[in-house]
Amino acid sequence: MKKKKLNLAKEKISFGTDGWRGVLGVDFTLERLLRVAAAAAQELAYVKEKKNNKIIIGYDRRFLAEEMAEAVASAVRGVDLVPLLASSPLPTPSCSWGIVEENALGALVITASHNPYEWLGLKIKGPFGGSVDSSFTDSVQKRLDAGGISIPIEDATARIDFRKQHLLGISQKFDISLISNGLKKLGLKIFVDPMHGSAAGCMSELFGSYGDGLIYEIRTKRDPLFGGNPPEPMKAYLSQVIQEVQDSFQKGQFSMGLVFDGDGDRIAAIDEKGRYCNTQLLMPVLIDHLARVRNMKGCVIKTVSGSDLMRLVAEDLGREVLEKPVGFKYIAEEMLSREVLIGGEESGGVGFGHHLPERDALFTALVLMESIVADSKFLGEKIDSFHARFGKSHFERIDLTLKNMEMRRDLESFLKKETPSSIGHEAVLEVISTDGIKLVLDKSHWVMFRFSGTEPLLRIYCEAPSSEEVTSTLYYAKQLIDNGFG
Repeated sequence: MKKKKLNLAKEKISFGTDGWRGVLGVDFTLERLLRVAAAAAQELAYVKEKKNNKIIIGYDRRFLAEEMAEAVASAVRGVDLVPLLASSPLPTPSCSWGIVEENALGALVITASHNPYEWLGLKIKGPFGGSVDSSFTDSVQKRLDAGGISIPIEDATARIDFRKQHLLGISQKFDISLISNGLKKLGLKIFVDPMHGSAAGCMSELFGSYGDGLIYEIRTKRDPLFGGNPPEPMKAYLSQVIQEVQDSFQKGQFSMGLVFDGDGDRIAAIDEKGRYCNTQLLMPVLIDHLARVRNMKGCVIKTVSGSDLMRLVAEDLGREVLEKPVGFKYIAEEMLSREVLIGGEESGGVGFGHHLPERDALFTALVLMESIVADSKFLGEKIDSFHARFGKSHFERIDLTLKNMEMRRDLESFLKKETPSSIGHEAVLEVISTDGIKLVLDKSHWVMFRFSGTEPLLRIYCEAPSSEEVTSTLYYAKQLIDNGFG
């Protein structure tokens, strides 16, 4: 494994789109965590009329995650609240489910989600069972800046199996027997890749004996290094599951892959031919199933980095489409204020108005399998049919690691002041600044520059009618950065 040099300059505690994260031992330390956890717990208690004093605490499979979660329990106890600690590593949405089950004030989850293995973080979930908004984290930041003191109190902490509660709860929302029999009738095998993360074993448990001869899980063992790659469901990190599906296809056995990120809230899939399918391709399938087959009500929410194909499919079905900044908390806000059919991000997070205002990869996987059974069509077939009706759509994202957060800020300022009027040979027709800078070049052809809220990283997104146009556009976009700032 090629080692990379860590940035050892400690960054100020700041909150991104879903909590606070940093490099373990540099940014994310026990001393800092105790302060952040206490401030977050106090804010959770402050914003809701108290029905009880419970704060749920969860953790994933990362190095020292359980130990840090136990420390968070002490911090919560130190501000006169009651910690309920998960009995094992679990998907983050299991904690959100637990909030609702326990009528708790919220949850604090030790996870760095899809970030590289050297990172650790804290996600904050509100009393509604979803990510808190920016005004909440701003208030937590003010508490930290004020420098209040609380003393952690060590004691025995009640441990609850929130993972089991969550799996039981979502299984009751589906006909697992019908889905299983339908998939078997189609001759499908399902390869599940939890990427060594905390969703390992969940699909097997959801299906129980119905999963015999159907569900095959790989990379289930705990590995805090995640095989050397970030536990993010991107094509570059999924060679094993792609190979499993392709080998199956060559042998005449139809199969598909389901992939979950490190803390089980993001999803990707591999279709029956071994093609990688991110949320850009899965969302149209899910929208179509919920609106056309299940005839459920509500609008569709996509983030600004989401494919135009989502909009085209939704509007064809008569659904209103809202476009929001990147970050599921913006989708959750809409779910709490209006009737929402489905909301999804480019990065793999999908949520449903009839479930929780939260990303839940396991729930999404069940809806996806249900859609395949309902139409007796393989995933790739369904996606190809959308491309035939609405035009082809190719998407790719590249991540540029920057030297530090100062360079990130300087580069962001440069792009805002020197917004390009063309990319390569294509003129910019429209500039959208909902989140980052999105440059529209043509119908279903755009490029977007967006900086990570938690690490020194520039993400460049592109959608175009052909893979060649995507490659060319990303080349010119990267060249623009290199020439303008390199």
